[in-house]
Amino acid sequence: ISFSGVDSSLSSLRNCQSYINTGMDIATRVALDLVESFNDVEEVDGVEKVMLEYAAMDRELNHYMTAIEETVHQIKRDKPENIPDLQYLVKEKFTALESKNSDSDLQANEKYTYFKDQLKEMRKQFRLQSGDGNESIEQIDEDIAVTQSQVNFICPITQMEMKKPVRNKVCGHTYEEEAILKIIQTRNQQKKKVCCPKIGCSHADVKKSNLVPDEALKRAIDSQRRQ
Repeated sequence: ISFSGVDSSLSSLRNCQSYINTGMDIATRVALDLVESFNDVEEVDGVEKVMLEYAAMDRELNHYMTAIEETVHQIKRDKPENIPDLQYLVKEKFTALESKNSDSDLQANEKYTYFKDQLKEMRKQFRLQSGDGNESIEQIDEDIAVTQSQVNFICPITQMEMKKPVRNKVCGHTYEEEAILKIIQTRNQQKKKVCCPKIGCSHADVKKSNLVPDEALKRAIDSQRRQ
């Protein structure tokens, strides 16, 4: 059985997934723009709904690709004498995966999680009250105080104001992107782990995959610079 057509279909689906990822990146930037311009709450809620729709499409694509890949693997393993009904087998596996869907799947989407996290950081940086409703004003004020005292725009590596801050998803500390990547590259060549450069942090295995752009912090730095 030739699976060249199947491989081509999978490639097309992956391209669709890249478009979804791009859409989620754009939606995140739009939401941060809204917070920065003080057009918060309803407008941002609308963007969040779009993000969840994207997350649902991403989940459906993932399930469909998984169903195809598992079906092909099964056929290659079993080597049936007669050509099976690929469409039926894929649909059967896809339906089984979709039956396990839950809202928590969407909440766990990596780009949606990043979206929520950056919104929270943005509101802290610009001292805006969160429209979440799950946090009291006192809790938000406390978060703001902690953020303002701990995040002072200075990279712990260069000791200079950051231009492209990235945040460590594990410990939450931020660094200048170029500086931390240079350390990671050097230590990897030495086959050694990288300790978080922030004084007092116990995280002893910083990886490139742990780092995400901290757009909220970058906007706060740029805003302060303009002032």
